Amino acid sequence: MDAPALRIGIDGREIVGDATGVGRYVSELLVRWTNRSDAPTRRFVLFVPAAPTLPLPAATVDVRILSAVQAGTWWEQIRLAAAARREPLSVFFSPAYTAPVALATPLALTIHDVSFLAHPEWFRPRERWRRRWLTRRSARAASVVFTDSAFSRDEILRHVRIDESRVQVIPPGVSARTDRPAEPGEREPLVLFTGSVFNRRRLPQLIAAFALAAQDHPAARLAVVGANRTWPYQDLGAIAAAHGVADRVELRNYVGDRELSVLYRRASVFAFLSEYEGFGLTPLEALAAGVPAVVLDTPVAREVCGPAATYLPPAGDARQLAEILRDALGGGEGVRVPLAHAAEVLRRYSWEEAAERTLMGIEGAARR
Repeated sequence: MDAPALRIGIDGREIVGDATGVGRYVSELLVRWTNRSDAPTRRFVLFVPAAPTLPLPAATVDVRILSAVQAGTWWEQIRLAAAARREPLSVFFSPAYTAPVALATPLALTIHDVSFLAHPEWFRPRERWRRRWLTRRSARAASVVFTDSAFSRDEILRHVRIDESRVQVIPPGVSARTDRPAEPGEREPLVLFTGSVFNRRRLPQLIAAFALAAQDHPAARLAVVGANRTWPYQDLGAIAAAHGVADRVELRNYVGDRELSVLYRRASVFAFLSEYEGFGLTPLEALAAGVPAVVLDTPVAREVCGPAATYLPPAGDARQLAEILRDALGGGEGVRVPLAHAAEVLRRYSWEEAAERTLMGIEGAARR
């Protein structure tokens, strides 16, 4: 007689709507888990606030829609917790920092970074308290905690203080995000940033540097793609206007995959000046699309990008960054030289390996 399928509950709210970082992480894992040759030995129970657009096979995935306009803490701690308790789950996977505290099911948890613990000044007081309390509570209840980098593991151990044996470093994979390589001459004098806009990512400095570099390149443009989640709030449109480049800076909350593909094919340089990340996926996506990446010189950036990126010193100012951008916009070789190392760096990151190792960790949590 066949053994019953392992039933894995998943908090799937991040794949609903405009899926960004965590949503893409969950989607990439789910697609691979449900296409394995041994997929029938598992049943994935996906809890979402609305119907997902990601195509998932009904043979291996049960979708539980817990309708909500906003799937925040109340949805997680009340509705999701109650729904999960009604299911005969073997294990529950929370892919984004926190989980229902009332779960009796074994828990596998992903913590991508602990910026709210390492730098609480970057968060509103209420959000700071919520994130700190729930993440610590969830991590201490979890049988296994996944994270994306050795840097993030060390930060979790420092600020959350759980046993090191329960933390597994599993880097995500990297997708090029382009439907085809750039054709000769298709690159434009375009500086690109993608990702949520946080204060730690230094967008005002990027705009100031772009304004200086653009003085020598009348056709240059800067595209910033990502929701503005700054606190205190940074009005990037006003900052661009103050530097005289409002008509050359495009601010977009979100673009679909097709339009993003076009931006990566056209960009001459990608800028990501983050002071703190658990990993930092978008510079790698730029490298995979053949776009030179400029990043702030931090331990995690060095760990993730290695020799394939150009590094701005942490104390670097807008003028230093402008020199790098000016070279890139003019077709100089300065930022293109590190691209020779892109292939060797990108080989470290595989969604297939990430999916395999994460699934094995979840199943190990179920056994424990």
